[in-house]
Amino acid sequence: MSRVCELTGKRSMVGNNVSHAMNKTKRKFNVNLKKKRFYIPEEDQWITLKVSTSALKNINKRGISAVVKEAREKGFLNK
Repeated sequence: MSRVCELTGKRSMVGNNVSHAMNKTKRKFNVNLKKKRFYIPEEDQWITLKVSTSALKNINKRGISAVVKEAREKGFLNK
């Protein structure tokens, strides 16, 4: 499975390593992903998601139900 956040759609970016002599080589900026289990009381079930740490902060702030509902509306989560 690719390194994509299931709630926000964040994925890795491409950039350059730049040396002191200004030589440029390609590199990847990977997303900080964590695999977490969440309990959704409205559906009375546990779901396991691969989420970015910024999405975890968003869940702590707004709640899992609101974040999952928004992700389903945007098409990131198909469960």
